[in-house]
Amino acid sequence: MTLAYCRASGLRPPLPLVHAHAAGGAVRARASRASRVVRWVLLAAIAWLPGVAPLPIARADDAVAATDDRVVFPASVPQGAMVLGKVPPGSAVTHAGRTLRTTGYGTVVFGVGRDATGPLVVSVVRPDGRREDARLAVQPRDWPLQRVNGVPPKTVDPPPAIAERIRREQARVSAARVRDDPRTDFTQAFVRPVEGRISGRFGRARVYNGKPGAPHSGMDIAAASGTPVRAPAAGIVTFADKDLYLTGGTLLVDHGHGISSNFLHLSRIDVKVGERVEQGQVIAAVGSTGRSTGPHLHWGMSWFDVRIDPQLVLERAP
Repeated sequence: MTLAYCRASGLRPPLPLVHAHAAGGAVRARASRASRVVRWVLLAAIAWLPGVAPLPIARADDAVAATDDRVVFPASVPQGAMVLGKVPPGSAVTHAGRTLRTTGYGTVVFGVGRDATGPLVVSVVRPDGRREDARLAVQPRDWPLQRVNGVPPKTVDPPPAIAERIRREQARVSAARVRDDPRTDFTQAFVRPVEGRISGRFGRARVYNGKPGAPHSGMDIAAASGTPVRAPAAGIVTFADKDLYLTGGTLLVDHGHGISSNFLHLSRIDVKVGERVEQGQVIAAVGSTGRSTGPHLHWGMSWFDVRIDPQLVLERAP
């Protein structure tokens, strides 16, 4: 501990140090020997004295982050979940035949499909070559049947030319979902893109005009046509088309690491492909375009080609 440090901190220096400053070389030498005896005690004590600036030591959480080599995943996850895990930074992680991107802190994310069964296996190879497999049980969910009547017949049984158009359009949307950016917008606490009654839930088996269809891939929120749609989290616009046959005005926003949101049946799109949007920004407006029986927003989420439940993402603890 030096006299300069004591002056800067407002602390009265120890007596040997004061004498050393006032008396000359011999006294300074004696003071130096004395200060070495008590140096570590004084340094430890200074950090606890009121009104004194703390010593420049590393924070405990920084030290833990630098040395933590645990592999941490939830023991069980529900169908349709977005799963966040922690691995040692620099690890190689694989799941379901795909290599998972990791953040600088060792965070990884993946999605659990509607019909997934457990256990799910996440393989982690640490930077030192050691391997550990995490096994996650899957909690099954009940999928009630939902009947949707009054849908335009041509959207339920499209003629061949229209069926081919639908195939091409869906291929374009699927291509936008392969993006795998290092951005970590998916770590935000997501917010609802629009307020309103939930008129359709993720995963429900659907029957359109009496004919079985694909399970519902998102959540429907009833709202008046023209209601602003806001970005539930930040991201990059990867797809925007105002006139797809089944989904009408369609918009995709990528949140990084394969996590994306899609917004369907829009009456208006206010952003363009390649544009970055921030959470809460108005990106579109509610409509009833495509295969729709009334104005509402369909908000879906995906991990690449795996559909996940936006409601579970909203309920995820920060």
